[in-house]
Amino acid sequence: MKKKFLAEMIGTMVLVLMGCGAAVLNKGGVADAAWVVTVAFAFGLSVVAMAYTIGSVSGCHINPAITLGAWLSGRMSGKEAGFYMIAQVVGALIGSGILFAIVHSQGVNITGGVTTTGANGFADGNLVPALIAETVFTCIFVLVVLGATDGGSNTTKFAGLAIGLALVLVHIVCIPITGTSVNPARSIGPAIFDIFEGGTALNQLWVFIVAPFAGAALASGLWCALKAKK
Repeated sequence: MKKKFLAEMIGTMVLVLMGCGAAVLNKGGVADAAWVVTVAFAFGLSVVAMAYTIGSVSGCHINPAITLGAWLSGRMSGKEAGFYMIAQVVGALIGSGILFAIVHSQGVNITGGVTTTGANGFADGNLVPALIAETVFTCIFVLVVLGATDGGSNTTKFAGLAIGLALVLVHIVCIPITGTSVNPARSIGPAIFDIFEGGTALNQLWVFIVAPFAGAALASGLWCALKAKK
């Protein structure tokens, strides 16, 4: 059991370090299409890499929203889901800490309105679009995860690839709205370190926890309905 939690911690650390690292260390911003695609693939490829690395150990959730969806779908116990989420947040904090150390040791010049930690955020007055986007895109992403990893599916061998590419797609569309979270742990880590930058990421953090969890719950309900019909 401890190996599962260690795997989730490592996987989430890699996701945050690589994904947020691409956002912070590459020049550009949401107005730069090349930058958006670069960041989108950084997150997606991180998931693909970790899926084939730790998938056999923990299932490679590396996202509390996915864990919630798995629990609500009856794939794991509530206790195990809770420990998964704790491990994921710890991994996100480690990944954010490594990125924070790199940025400040090199004196990286951040451009394009990107925070030095890769924290999520949205413009004042865009609360409703942010809530809608994070809920809907998390629902779509978690639905892909539940379907691709279903024991009765013939596509499970390619689950990691399908999930990673789905995350790329979600990021390409959602980055201009919120920077894309669809993952509470991915948002918590960078937001905590944003405190040292005097940022306001913590003020909006609740959106990136509540909306992804709501989207995951919706995805679980949809998947159970689909399975029942099948």
